[in-house]
Amino acid sequence: MGIGRAASGLLITAVLVYFYAVRIAVGDGNPFDYFGYFTNQTSLLTSLVLLATGVLIVGGRRVPVSLTFLRGIATAYLLVVAVIYNLLVPGTGSAPPWVSALLHVVFPLLVALDWLLIGDRPRLPWRRLWMLLPYPILWLTAVLIRGVTDGWVPYGFLLPERGIASLTVHIVGLLAAIIAAGALVWTASRSRGIDLTATST
Repeated sequence: MGIGRAASGLLITAVLVYFYAVRIAVGDGNPFDYFGYFTNQTSLLTSLVLLATGVLIVGGRRVPVSLTFLRGIATAYLLVVAVIYNLLVPGTGSAPPWVSALLHVVFPLLVALDWLLIGDRPRLPWRRLWMLLPYPILWLTAVLIRGVTDGWVPYGFLLPERGIASLTVHIVGLLAAIIAAGALVWTASRSRGIDLTATST
């Protein structure tokens, strides 16, 4: 389990760095654009959390509850990434198909299954469900500011010219989806799952 998490975290980090290097090579290496995508940000966050978790487990050390809580939040974000991309805006990204498939299908699925099936996580308290919101709200704020200043937004549904009503509907819908995904993750944390901690090396 520890090796699997560390390896997956390292792989996704390497893919993100590789594709960013490709963007730089073709003269499109603005980091604020590349890492402005919610997919790239949350994939990087999740991969670093998995890497840290895996290293701790392999080293025989206890994983802090705060790190597992962060993994739960990251899992919820990736669920939203997978659902929105595959159901609402499929094929709209600029990444090669294999990168899109990895970040929008394979990685979220593996992370979700890890959370659901492996029981090395505490029951997440419902009173902390609200902590899913500060990060996406901050991201949305930065995106909207860029949208009205330099005209760049990562996703078409956040374009300022769509109007306040459209933006409000999409923003509220996105935040509601994040809370719904979080509720699923919080609920899954109450299942026993399989505890492989004792046998992971």
